[in-house]
Amino acid sequence: MSGKIRACYVCQRNGRLTCRRTRLGEPCLRTYPLECVDLLKRARIAFQAGRTLKEGFRLAQLEAVVRMLEEHECDFVDALGRDLHKPRFETVVFELITVKNEALHAISNLKKWMEPQSVEKNLSTSLDECLVISEPLGVVFIMGTWCSPVQMCLVPLVGAIAAGNCALISPSEYTVHTAELLNRLIPFYLDNECFHVVLAGISDLPEIVELKFDHVFFTGNREDGSKIALAAARTLTPVTLILGGKNPCYVDQHCDIATTVQRIAWARFHNAGQSIMAPSYILCHTDVKARLVQALKCCLMQFYGPDPRESRSFGRMVNLEFFNRTRELLWRSGKVVVGGQVMEAEKYI
Repeated sequence: MSGKIRACYVCQRNGRLTCRRTRLGEPCLRTYPLECVDLLKRARIAFQAGRTLKEGFRLAQLEAVVRMLEEHECDFVDALGRDLHKPRFETVVFELITVKNEALHAISNLKKWMEPQSVEKNLSTSLDECLVISEPLGVVFIMGTWCSPVQMCLVPLVGAIAAGNCALISPSEYTVHTAELLNRLIPFYLDNECFHVVLAGISDLPEIVELKFDHVFFTGNREDGSKIALAAARTLTPVTLILGGKNPCYVDQHCDIATTVQRIAWARFHNAGQSIMAPSYILCHTDVKARLVQALKCCLMQFYGPDPRESRSFGRMVNLEFFNRTRELLWRSGKVVVGGQVMEAEKYI
């Protein structure tokens, strides 16, 4: 089921098997429930057979993740460029190197993490040998997000591998080219029985979660996270949720303005503002407001030039839905002090 060209898919809806076709060469983001059942079953069998328990297996898989990122750096840069107009620097530093460092950290510490840990004895256990032994949970389901489509799929995967779990990974449907690339590469680098990519829409994820995993890891908004948590609760599956929220930034009268504006502008305009670390709004002391606004304008000029649309360092909205939502927010929020130009055809704001 990997590769760029797929002729048809078998799926099961309401008890019936149907076939869905795609145009030749078109990336198809769909893995249907019948396939998910089969992938989960294969991963479960591999886990129960003890395939992931050995240190050597885990190290080999972690090293394969690092190798995949190194050997296909240009492919990831291209995919994220097509999905988000993401600059090469942002892709390499905030997506690839972040995952690579996580994997190298796990490789360096895996032996220590796997060793039994002695715990303090009390009166009732004074004659016993008291140890905590870390054991893998089983098969985990990892759902990534579109704003960091590589990092938020592969960093949790690194943790799952290091802990000895099998995993199904679901990249975001909004970043089509990145999802297709992960779907194509992972079977060539990771164990084909233990690790699988699921190509599903956000509306399909609760149904997949109900298939019963041993842990669910979700990154996204609160509305979708609530649906995932509810679906997981039906099978008493533990869940890790990373949800979006507000991230205010406060500037007082004692801040160094030059340093402050560089940090704020970098965080806000990284990935065209599509980032969980982006400041949602600024609160500032009245004494520094005018200087702060002027310094931010100068900083943006320094970062992206007089026309950010021409800058190779400035991204685009992921799709028209987010473009329209952001444009409406911009137009109804008050006075625009810098920028404000929009171009729907390019998803540029």
